[in-house]
Amino acid sequence: MILQANNADYDAVRAFYHSVIEAQDPDAPYIGWKKDIYPAPEFLRESIGRGELYIRLDHGSIAAAMVLNRLCNEGYARFPWPVELAPDEIFVIHALGVHPGLLRRGHAKAMVQKALGLAGAAGAGAIRLDDLEGNTPAEKLYEGLGFQRRGELELYYEDTGWKAFRLYERLLTGREEQR
Repeated sequence: MILQANNADYDAVRAFYHSVIEAQDPDAPYIGWKKDIYPAPEFLRESIGRGELYIRLDHGSIAAAMVLNRLCNEGYARFPWPVELAPDEIFVIHALGVHPGLLRRGHAKAMVQKALGLAGAAGAGAIRLDDLEGNTPAEKLYEGLGFQRRGELELYYEDTGWKAFRLYERLLTGREEQR
C-alpha cells in the first residue's frame, strides 16, 4: 500500500532514511546521502506538508519512500532534453529509497509505477530524475520501466558537491511522437 505521508509519519520517515543511509556501502561510488543533509529534515517536513512524500508500507512499517514534485535541480534547465516541456509539465522523483532489509521485493518498482500514475493523471508530459554513476540497481529499475538515459550533467547538491549525474526521463502518453 502506497500512501501520502502525513505529519504524524515524520519521525518514522526520518528513521527510515537513516536506516537506508546506515546500510549504504561507504566505498560505493554512487553513495551521496548523508544523515540530515540529504534528505534534510526541512526537505522531509516540507515535502510531507505539500503532500509530495509517499511511503509504501510492508506489515505496518515503511518499506520504501520517495518525493514526487515539480522541483528540479537548476541544472536541468541547461540540459538539452529531447522534448521541450514547461516546468508545470514535468514531475521529478527525489529520494527514492528502500529499507535495506526489504530489497529486491518490488518496492522501488511499485513506487516508480505510482509516480508514473500520479504524473499521468496530472497530465504531465514527463518524469525526470538524476542519479550518480554506478548506481546499477537504480539504473536497471528505471530503464526497465521505460526511462531513457538522456546523458550526464555536472550538478551540485549539498550532500555530494559537484558531480556528474546521469539524467533519466520517461515521456508520458502523447509525448513520445514529438521526439
